[in-house]
Order: sequence, then structure tokens, then C-alpha cells
Amino acid sequence: MTLTQHQYVDRDTGAVRSERPFGDWIVNYLYCTRREQPPLVYQLLGSQWFSSLLGWVNYDFPLGANASGIHRFLRNCAVNLEECLERPEELDSARKVFERRIRYWRCRRMTEDRSAVLSPSDARLLLGSLKETSLLFLKGKFFEFEELLGADKPRWLQAFRGADYVICRLTPDKYHYNHTPVAGIVRDFYQYDGQYHSCNPGPVVTLAAPYSKNKRVVTIIDTDVSGGTGVGLVAMVEIVALMIGDIAQCYSRTQYDDPCRIEPGIFLERGCPKSLFRPGSSTTVLLFQENRVRFSGDLIRNLYRTDIDSRYSEGLGRPLVETDVQVRSTIGRQKTQGGVR
Repeated sequence: MTLTQHQYVDRDTGAVRSERPFGDWIVNYLYCTRREQPPLVYQLLGSQWFSSLLGWVNYDFPLGANASGIHRFLRNCAVNLEECLERPEELDSARKVFERRIRYWRCRRMTEDRSAVLSPSDARLLLGSLKETSLLFLKGKFFEFEELLGADKPRWLQAFRGADYVICRLTPDKYHYNHTPVAGIVRDFYQYDGQYHSCNPGPVVTLAAPYSKNKRVVTIIDTDVSGGTGVGLVAMVEIVALMIGDIAQCYSRTQYDDPCRIEPGIFLERGCPKSLFRPGSSTTVLLFQENRVRFSGDLIRNLYRTDIDSRYSEGLGRPLVETDVQVRSTIGRQKTQGGVR
């Protein structure tokens, strides 16, 4: 099978980078059109058993724990050890590298502007809209809105009609803690036990709305409160993929200390660690109520670049390019006037 190159824009440098998705050949082999149709195969690929097996082979298999293998893994993932809280010798397995903590208060500084919306993760980011008159309209391309939030949640389905959204795709080399993108009070918190399909760009385009089919945790945050970001309701949807067995909720206001449970009524400060994806690929989707957020101009400009080979552009028939962003960097602001629709 010929694999299409996948490129993205590095936000810090503006450089165009190439990505070869982790396990690309086997993921594309498993998800190619001829093989994904048989019901039993499709169910196997999306099962927790199969996902757990892949995770064990890639992150816990004993032969992977030797020193040369770990050093090679660190090199290939370009992990900056100076950022890590753990000492290099403590990162002695692929799982520990994946679940590493960083000194985010030093190396991922955030703006003091309280109206700013932050990236929830170190990720490759896409923007979109569910409003048909928006320039960012991409309804039904990555997820089915009703499935993503839950057909049994009419209050939130109504609140987020015509929403703008951000998709943050975490590759296996990334720092895998999610941080709070906004400040506000949690109004709802719930989970759907879906399947475990890949977040690799190939299968995402091939399969119908894969993010809304996967296991996911939904947090509804009301930011129109005292001390809040002031961008209305925000839905933060944390989505598991292949090799992800769990999303550990570990919200902490001070570094990683004294994590507490997420539950309705709790006030979330902006930029704090909220959750940890267990090993594998994963995605976080943010939904914003219509006309409440103005996305950063560079992210929108990168989205429509035609000089970049993106699998999304090829699969969706229009320019659609990811930008590589850092957690706690500004991706939008409270919309007071103007903005892109």
C-alpha cells in the first residue's frame, strides 16, 4: 500500500514538518476499506482486548525495557529530558516516557489574559464549525455531533448547535497530560464506553466520524461565572484511541500535587493538569457555543494552506492543514467583535 505523506505546520517556527504516524503501515493495513467492512474484524479492531494487547506489545513488552531500546525510543520521539520532572534514569520504560510529567509552569507558560482560550495539550490542531454559513464548516467530517456529546443529553445538544470546535490530536511522542483550556464551573461530567479506533489521519478520513464512536469523557464547563474565561459553555471531550485503556482524571491546581476528582460544581482554573491519557494515540475535542470565540489568525491561515501535503486535504477534498501547538498556548480569545465565521 502506498502511504500518502502527511505534513503539518510547526507553530513556533512556521516550518513545514513531515509526520510518519506511529505504526502507520499496520494501522492502515488493518483499516483499509477491504478489511474494515466485515463486522467481526471491525469489532475486533475496536475492542478493549485488542487495544490492550497493542498497548502491552508497544509499551510493556519485557524486551522493550532494555537500555538501548529506551534510548532509541527517546531519540525517535525527540523527548526533551530537560523539561521532565523525572530524572532520565527513571524513564526506563516506554510507558514511563509516555506518561512523563514536565515543568509546564516553566516550559509551557500561558498568557495572563483571562479572556484567552488555551490549547489543552501538546498536539496537532485543526479548527472547524458546525454552522453551515461558517468558513470553517466541516459538519460530519470527524464526528457526529449528537453521538459525540450523547443523544441522551438534549440540554447540551441544544446549547452547542452551530458550535465551533477544535480537534487536538496527540501523537505517541507527545506529553500526554490534558490541561484545562478555560476557567469556569463544571456543570456536567460523564463518560461513554465506546470503542478503540485509531486517531491516525488515514483511518480518521476513511472511517465515518470515528471520534464520536470511541470511548470518551465529556466535561461541560460554564465560563460565564466570576473568575471565568467568559466564552460561554465549553465542552471538553477527551477521546481514547488504539492502545489507550483509560483516561486518568487528575485535576490539580498546583503542579501535579493533590489531584482531585472532577465533578459538577467544582471550579476549574485555567492551564492546570486535568487528565492523563494512558499509552497510545488520543484526541481532545473542544466545542464552543456559536459566536463566543475568535480563533487565532495564524491557526486559520495555516488551515487553508495549499502548499502542504495533508491527508485531511486529500481525503476531504479541500485544504485542511494541522498546526503543531503546545499545551497552554493561546488558540483563541473571547469574541467581542469581528472574528472569522
